[in-house]
Amino acid sequence: MSGEVRPSNTGRLMTGTAWVVLLLALWLWGKDVTEDGLGPAAGDAARPAAQSGQPGRAAASTRPLPPAVAPLDGSPAPQRVTVGALDVRAVVVPRGLDAQGAVDPPPLSEADTVGWYAGGPAPGEAGAALLVGHVDTEEDEAVFYGLSTLERGARVSVTRADGTVAEFTVEDVEQVERDAFDPERVYGERHAGRAELRLITCGGTFDREERRYSANVVVSAYLTGGGSA
Repeated sequence: MSGEVRPSNTGRLMTGTAWVVLLLALWLWGKDVTEDGLGPAAGDAARPAAQSGQPGRAAASTRPLPPAVAPLDGSPAPQRVTVGALDVRAVVVPRGLDAQGAVDPPPLSEADTVGWYAGGPAPGEAGAALLVGHVDTEEDEAVFYGLSTLERGARVSVTRADGTVAEFTVEDVEQVERDAFDPERVYGERHAGRAELRLITCGGTFDREERRYSANVVVSAYLTGGGSA
C-alpha cells in the first residue's frame, strides 16, 4: 500500500509505512495470541465451523442487507458490545500493543471481556474498528467462542461512552488460515468512508505442540443505524 491512509473522520493520518507496520502487528496477534495458556476447553476439536457452502465463509443469506448509513458524529470509546444471536453482552476495554508490537488482548483472567484496538477508529467512526476476544481458555469457553457460527445479516450493537449505540449488520464471516492471512484485507476498509467493524478471534484447530490455532475467525460488519441508547 502506498500514500496515506485516513483511518477515521477525525483527521488522524497514518502513512502507508506505519499502516503496514500496524497490519503486521495485528497479523502477529492473530498468529500468536494462543501461545500464552490458551487451548481448547474440550480436547483438540476445532472451534465451531463457519456455516458455509464455501470453506471458511458464512453461507449467503437470501434476504437483502440494509444500506449503510453515514458514520456517527464524534468518536467516543466503546463500552459494551452486544451480539444477540450469540447471547454475547460483553464489556469492551481499550487495548494497545504489547512489547512485541502485537495487539494486546484482554488477559485470560478476563476472558469474557472484549478488547478494542484504541490506536484505530472507534466503532461508529469512519474506518474499520477492531474488536478482539478470546475463543476459549484451558478451562472454559470465552467471549467469542461461537463467533464462527454468526450468520450474514446478524446484528451487532456497540454502546459508546456518550450513550449512543452504533448498530452494525454482519456482511461476511470468514475463517482465514494463518498461511493465507491477508492483513490488508482483514483489517483494512472494505468501502472508503464507511463505518465498519471487525470481530476477531482464533479458529480452526489447536496445535498443542505449537500452542496456537490454525486460523482466525473474522466477522466483518458495517454501520446500518445508530442513535441514543
